[in-house]
Amino acid sequence: MINVKSLKFDADEKLLDFIQKKVEKVEKFFDNMGDIDVILSLLPDAQNKNVKLQTHIPGEDLIIERNARTFEEAVTEAADALKERIVRAKEKKFGK
Repeated sequence: MINVKSLKFDADEKLLDFIQKKVEKVEKFFDNMGDIDVILSLLPDAQNKNVKLQTHIPGEDLIIERNARTFEEAVTEAADALKERIVRAKEKKFGK
């Protein structure tokens, strides 16, 4: 399950749909993964869109944070990084 929380602003449906599509692709890489929490926030600099992805796989909490000019960029980068971390953790635990 994907839980999206936006801090100090309301995310529109288009952004929520984008997040859902990007992040649900990550879920297929590990069968026993917990919920994925997506936290959106604004920062006071040029790369002011912050996305934090948090989830749990057996034996490890995974937290990925990315900043970008748009939430779409930050979500894409964070989802890709989370996918890589999950694949590495899976290989480490179960072998290649």
